[in-house]
Amino acid sequence: MFAGYRGRNRAAVRDVLSDVSLALSPGELVVVVGPNGAGKSTLLRVLAGTLAPRLGHVTLFDQDLDRLDRRAIARKLAVVPQSGDVAFGFRVEQVVMMGRTPHQGGLLLAGRADVEAVDEAVAMTGIAHLRNRSVGELSGGEQKLVALARALAQKPRVLLLDEPSAHLDPRHAVAIFELLVDQARRRGLACLAIAHDLNLAAAFADRIVLLHQGTVRAFGPVAEVMTEATLHEAFGVDLEIGEVGSLRFFVPRRRSARADTRPSEIGDL
Repeated sequence: MFAGYRGRNRAAVRDVLSDVSLALSPGELVVVVGPNGAGKSTLLRVLAGTLAPRLGHVTLFDQDLDRLDRRAIARKLAVVPQSGDVAFGFRVEQVVMMGRTPHQGGLLLAGRADVEAVDEAVAMTGIAHLRNRSVGELSGGEQKLVALARALAQKPRVLLLDEPSAHLDPRHAVAIFELLVDQARRRGLACLAIAHDLNLAAAFADRIVLLHQGTVRAFGPVAEVMTEATLHEAFGVDLEIGEVGSLRFFVPRRRSARADTRPSEIGDL
């Protein structure tokens, strides 16, 4: 697929993604990694159907995504955005119940299945004690958990997440990924998550997508994709790769402390 945005010159389209092809399978967690600007969030928007590819197509269980209305898509696919998509002014319980909207009638009356789905979602994400709190009173990390609970209450078959561990401490970040793996295994859920933490990605992913300059540099098991050569090419930094049992971890090598060594350029974030 090819996907991009129009710049100030409306006639010009800048492709953010080019020649991208991948498939998700039920029961697996796929994690997308790559440097800033590689096209990770654009990929998620294309897969979610909120950005149409300029060339190519996306299918959801053998149906073209662009031929489905948003309600039909929402019955099968849920998205947890990076930030800014939690309904302020509502209580946590009300926001999580919003995940049931695609399954409700025109009056949006909550039935027994809806209540049970909400109870299960807040319990799984550990926010049951917050259910009567206003979302606006919560921390960024707690709001992230509310957004995840809303998506799980939706009972999707595909779950897309943009940096689900952002704003979370290590304990909660690990718990989120453990929950994603558990849901994938038990419910046959196809999960795709964007992550900047390479160690979390390596610890939990069934397969890794490494995006670099808008294209898939590598796609496959952790050991095949997250190598010293491919990660250096994508991120431009040397990483020390170690292993403990079957777990692979990554530590950036510090540059020489010589007086003539210049700091690395940050560039555009």
